[in-house]
Amino acid sequence: MKLGPRVRAESLAQEQIPSIPAAIIEPFLARPLIVEPDGLDRAPTIVGTQTDRVILAAGNSAYVRGIGSSKEETWYVYRRGGPLIDPDSNQTLAYEAIYLGTAQLERGGEPATVVLTSAVQEVGAGDKLVAAGSPKPISYAPRAPGSNIRGRVIAIHGGVAQVGEAGPQSVISINRGARDGLEVGHVLALYALGGSVRDVTKTKEARDAQIKLPDERAGLAFVFRVFNRVSYALVMNLSRPIGPRDVVQTP
Repeated sequence: MKLGPRVRAESLAQEQIPSIPAAIIEPFLARPLIVEPDGLDRAPTIVGTQTDRVILAAGNSAYVRGIGSSKEETWYVYRRGGPLIDPDSNQTLAYEAIYLGTAQLERGGEPATVVLTSAVQEVGAGDKLVAAGSPKPISYAPRAPGSNIRGRVIAIHGGVAQVGEAGPQSVISINRGARDGLEVGHVLALYALGGSVRDVTKTKEARDAQIKLPDERAGLAFVFRVFNRVSYALVMNLSRPIGPRDVVQTP
């Protein structure tokens, strides 16, 4: 039998990409998660409530400044959360947007009147409104980025809070976004950041010398939401825990 060269196709980074569990990422797709440092400054603002309520719940009405003549009927209610800080530059990339509930426009004008249709947290004067708009469809076709991207894990999200370590199907935020070439559907390799150890083979006088250990491959993450400077990714598989400051890069 005569042998010859032939093409052999392998999966991305020789690892199988599991199916994308839509139920986990859909809450992160429907609403804004990130705001630029000044992103809520000019957003419509709750300035007062009917019957001078301090705290609003579902079914209560509020007066809003800034909606003006907008035809948007459904609005999300937000409060600016904590900063997302780049581990490398120490720069504030964006702020988490804390989702408080949903409001329906009852009457336009200045101020406009809205009615809270749902509330997951207390709502009050000073909270901001963002137009709901229509959700955009997501491409579930995993692929590697076409360029060399290297970034860091900023935070790990577990339910409504941030947690210390990621596991399979955890959602992470990373310090790279559209301006860096990331797109929805990109798959990134996860690496546990290598630490430093003291070189015990040196002489007694030189034993304080530190050896930088290599980053260790830990798994894959699927990018499903991209902002300008920050993205959200779903951990698809993992061989060791991943935490904030660990590495993401092109496989």
